[in-house]
Amino acid sequence: MQKFHVSATGHSVNYLPEYVANWQGFFADQGLTVSVTVPKPWDLVLDELGSGQADAVLGGIWVPSMHLGRSARYTPFAQVAARAPLAIVGRETADDFEWAKLPGKVISMKGSNGASVGLFIKLLLRENGIDPTSVGFVQDLDGLMLSRLFVGGMGDYLVIDYPSALALEASGGGHVVAPLPITGGNVPWSVYYSEGESDAERLDIQKRFVLALEHGMNWILEREAERYRDFLAATFPHADPDLLVGVVDTYRANGMWTTPRIDETAYDRWQRGIADGHLIEAPIGYRDIIDPRPTSTLAPA
Repeated sequence: MQKFHVSATGHSVNYLPEYVANWQGFFADQGLTVSVTVPKPWDLVLDELGSGQADAVLGGIWVPSMHLGRSARYTPFAQVAARAPLAIVGRETADDFEWAKLPGKVISMKGSNGASVGLFIKLLLRENGIDPTSVGFVQDLDGLMLSRLFVGGMGDYLVIDYPSALALEASGGGHVVAPLPITGGNVPWSVYYSEGESDAERLDIQKRFVLALEHGMNWILEREAERYRDFLAATFPHADPDLLVGVVDTYRANGMWTTPRIDETAYDRWQRGIADGHLIEAPIGYRDIIDPRPTSTLAPA
């Protein structure tokens, strides 16, 4: 057995295929013992990768993008989540929500764990014909703090993770007006990346990791979440099991988990959002940063 350590920027439902692959022994079938740390603050994942403690980071592709040519070379080689696990919470009902109403409004969106939430919401605004400068933003704060303040009256809309948004709605704190796993479209939201270029030995390990990850995705897609409710409850002990089952089935039905291969069209879309957020000077070509070799043996999507 070979050890493979992942330093992750969080512990999230959208990472479920990795957790299932460990639970069901799919990594072990590939001769891998996979372990995980979730350091705080989140950017310590780069220290763990650089020191050799971690073999890969699990997080946003915007990090390797903004470092390319400026600092260490981080190389994305697979994805686990193909959609943004976020929701917009409003004070009106979902039926009354329109993107066209957002100019002049204030959106609170969590930013304490990175730039991706703000980048994605501003991308959606532009795609819906809205100039982000016409909207007010409260950023750079923790999602729980912003949720409490939203319930207390701050801002017009709140962007938080989809499970938390559903819980907030259930408690009467607002309405999920835009469930982005359903309506937000495809982006390589959560990817695995290593440092530098993989030699033959590391490439072999990455290929085996990716095969097990794909097995985990397919296992989930083939089974309704109710069948593994107990595993979900044990993996996310602070969440309501009924909510977890609903979230997983929503993700299953709407393309959160497709293939570990990073889709080029979705990648190009997300690069526009990253570039418009000024993290990079211009979109980076797919083959200029992605290593497609670890996923090259997977079945076509």
